[in-house]
Amino acid sequence: MRHSAGVGACGGVGRPSHWHSGQPSANPNGSGRRAVPATTPRTDLAWPFVTDRYGPDVLAGDWRAPKRGRSVPTAAEPGLVVEEVETGWCGAVVRVEKAGGLQVVHLQDRHGRVRAFPLGPGFLVDGAPVILTPPQAAARARLEQARAASARTASGSRSVVGAPARVALGSRIFVEGRHDAELVEKVWGHDLRVEGVVVELLDGVDDLEAAIRDFAPGPGRRMGVLVDHLVPGTKESAVVARASTLRPYAEHVRIVGHPYVDVWQSVRPERLGWERWPVIPRGTSWKHGVLAELGWPHATQTDVALGWKRILGTVRSYTDLEPDLLGRVEELIDFVTAPSGAHNS
Repeated sequence: MRHSAGVGACGGVGRPSHWHSGQPSANPNGSGRRAVPATTPRTDLAWPFVTDRYGPDVLAGDWRAPKRGRSVPTAAEPGLVVEEVETGWCGAVVRVEKAGGLQVVHLQDRHGRVRAFPLGPGFLVDGAPVILTPPQAAARARLEQARAASARTASGSRSVVGAPARVALGSRIFVEGRHDAELVEKVWGHDLRVEGVVVELLDGVDDLEAAIRDFAPGPGRRMGVLVDHLVPGTKESAVVARASTLRPYAEHVRIVGHPYVDVWQSVRPERLGWERWPVIPRGTSWKHGVLAELGWPHATQTDVALGWKRILGTVRSYTDLEPDLLGRVEELIDFVTAPSGAHNS
């Protein structure tokens, strides 16, 4: 090993060469050499660099970690390119789904071939190990859809969360029967409670004029009426024509109707597995005939009531109803909630 001038191999201070001049020593012991004077260690000389041949502490840090590092949880988002370590299959994530009780990820290689692997560990992304987890983007999208759905009522209106029901207005909406009222409540119930609108039953429209006189509509007390099977040439159309001109109430009354034989028919037939509602022969009770077509019990009024509950149960929101009913109910709600003094158009 090379050392700095004047520094010994063991790190001690060396001796200048002129101290070994070869002149006789004045040593009284007769050694023949001059006595070497005592020296003071120098502090201006650097110690030699010594390499640690044992290296750093082998137990320091995560000494058990694999060479490629530990697996990191990674969402299997569509388009993410991964490699399956056991087979070497490399491809982009196409989708994640459940199969046989397990979640599997489908990977498409550059040739368009697709293979499925169990979701979890055993994958590489850019050479680093990962644990594939369900895609977060899809989960977030489902959450946003759920939030959006919860922010809308069954009628499609924006939900007013936490708002107490208003004191009932003087205005009312009248429908022919209980099934009409139950359908209106299911789809528009939230809206009506927020507005303070009450729905009442007419039990038919044969005596609609008497019902109008009994209610006595006027300013701040409007009356909206929904009539079943209101088509030209029917008994209902003649009744409505007379009631619409009844004085002095006509200005504060709005009578509308839908073209269906019964409010049942306003439910989209697809909800019951049909392309269209069946035509029931004359002489057969329409509701009993419909239940018979569905293969449901239909012999008694109890059967009819239970059948309607099943039909009503298929209605999730306004999207399951026919537009001819939707428009008429919305028209009545707008009419009875209009500010006092608004023109009756």
